[in-house]
Amino acid sequence: MEDKAARSVGAVHRPSDSPESSHPPPVVSTAENAAVGSTSTSTNTNTSGGDGGSGGDSGSTNPPKPPPYSGPTANPSPQRQSQRGNGPQYYPGLPVLDYRQYAPPLFELSSDKTTITSKASYLSENAGALAALIRNVARVPPKPYIQVQGSRGGGHNIDFAVKMNLMTLLVPEDAGRRMDYLRCVGQGEVACRGGHQPALQPDLGPDAGLEDWCERFVRDPAPIKTFALERVVANLDVDWIEGQLRSLVAATGYKGVVTVQFPIAHAKVVVQNPDRVNRFFTSVTSLFTGRNKYEVVKAVWPFATSPNNSSSSGGGGGERQCVVQSERTWWAEWKDIIRYAIATKRRGWVTNEDRLEYIMEGLGREVPATDWDVEY
Repeated sequence: MEDKAARSVGAVHRPSDSPESSHPPPVVSTAENAAVGSTSTSTNTNTSGGDGGSGGDSGSTNPPKPPPYSGPTANPSPQRQSQRGNGPQYYPGLPVLDYRQYAPPLFELSSDKTTITSKASYLSENAGALAALIRNVARVPPKPYIQVQGSRGGGHNIDFAVKMNLMTLLVPEDAGRRMDYLRCVGQGEVACRGGHQPALQPDLGPDAGLEDWCERFVRDPAPIKTFALERVVANLDVDWIEGQLRSLVAATGYKGVVTVQFPIAHAKVVVQNPDRVNRFFTSVTSLFTGRNKYEVVKAVWPFATSPNNSSSSGGGGGERQCVVQSERTWWAEWKDIIRYAIATKRRGWVTNEDRLEYIMEGLGREVPATDWDVEY
C-alpha cells in the first residue's frame, strides 16, 4: 500500500512521452525574439511534443514571446511642416496661400467681412513692425465674388440670390506666375496722406516707399490716426461678365428686377492707435477733431496683365495674359451651372460641388422650365 501511495504522488510517465518532451522548451531572450521573428514561435510550437505531453504543459508556463511591434516611421510631409512654420499653407482644393494673414493676432474682422482692424500699440509706435505687417498681409489676395439677385415687389420678394467666388482666378497654381505687387501713392495722385480728406500733399518725394509712410504715421502726434492697406483687383472685365449674366437671366423668362454686384471681401487692413480713454471717448473725439488717415498703399492683384480692350470678345486680344484663365473661358465653364442655379431659385453659393455634379452627373445640362409668375 505504501508503494502504491508513493507511486501516486510521483511523476507520471506515459508511453507516448518522448525523452525530449519531459524538458521545458528553451527560453529565448527578447533580443533573440526581435532577431529571429516568427521563427522562434514555430520552433517552440514544434517542441511542445504530442497531444497533451509534459512539453505542452511547460509551453503553457513559458509561452513564446511574439516579436516586438514597431509601427511605420512616418516622417511629416513637407506640406505639414510648412503649415507649422511660416509660409504658404497647403489645403487640397484651395489656392496655396498663408491663410493666417487673413486673421493676424490682435485683429478683428468686421461684420461684413471686408475689413480687419487692430489697435495694438506696437503697430502705431514701431514703424518697422508696421511695415512688416503690411508686407505680410499684402501677400494674400482679397476675395472678389459675384452676386446676382432677382426680386419683385419693390425688392421685398427675392426670387433667387446666387454668389460665385472669383478668388481662385487671382492665384495661379505655379507661384512663379503670380502678378501681385505692392504699390504706394505717387506724386500728383490724390489720396489720404495723413489728413482728414484726400489731397496731393504732403509729398514725400518720388522715391518714397512703404517704410517712409510708416515712419510718418508713427511720428504723427494726432490723437486719432489710422493706417490702411487696401487689396484691389485689377484688369477684370466686370462689365462683360455682367452683360453675360443679364442675358442669361433674361433667357429664363424672368421679368423681375435683376441686380448684379461685384463685392470684395477681405479688402482692407486698418491699424489705429489705441484708445486713450475708451472706445466711446475716441468716437466722440473723432466727431470734433476728425482722424488723420493714411491710405497710401495698395496690394494690387491683377486678373490679367492689361484691361480687356475687346468687350465683345471677352477673351482679350493682343498681348493680354490672364493669371489663370480669361473671362470668356470662365464663363464657358460656369454659365450652364449658373443658369441651373437661377432656374431652381437658388439662394446661396454656386460652388465646385455644383460643377462636379454638372460634369459627373450632367445636372444642369437640361434646365427645367421655371414658373416666375407666382403671386406673392
